Amino acid sequence: MNKPLLASIVAAILTTATPVNAGDEEIHGTWKLVSSQRILVETGQKFDSWGPNPNGFITYGKDGRMMVIIVRDDRQKGESIEKLTEQQRSDLHKSMAAYGGTYKFHGDRIEHFVDISWNQIWTGTTVVRDVKRDGEQLIYTTKPAPFPADGKMSVNTLVWERLK
Repeated sequence: MNKPLLASIVAAILTTATPVNAGDEEIHGTWKLVSSQRILVETGQKFDSWGPNPNGFITYGKDGRMMVIIVRDDRQKGESIEKLTEQQRSDLHKSMAAYGGTYKFHGDRIEHFVDISWNQIWTGTTVVRDVKRDGEQLIYTTKPAPFPADGKMSVNTLVWERLK
């Protein structure tokens, strides 16, 4: 094979390759929520946004897709699906967040492009989080935004730990 032909093949491959986002290799996999703190913008009051022992997982695939689900630790289990009251359904909905879509990781910031969500208001939006890395933990901080359960402007810090 002659050098000009080889050079043109390599150039064609390089120009059609999928771009790699900064730090993607650091984020692929599944992470468990270990803590979440909420600060009310209006008062500065701090508390556990999803309870003292939140349950949640976030997964980032190499295919550029992501999914997350978070639930409070104190959710009440109804007697059965058939006997669940509308108030119980409402309380369960208010005590969770879940969505999926695609993502772009920039190293210090991540964008989630929401394709599907538990709250249709989020579907079609972009969720942005500031990111810090601390060993096997990702620390996400939100911009001030209405909190899903009550609509109050809040800043949330969520700490995710890589599952092994």
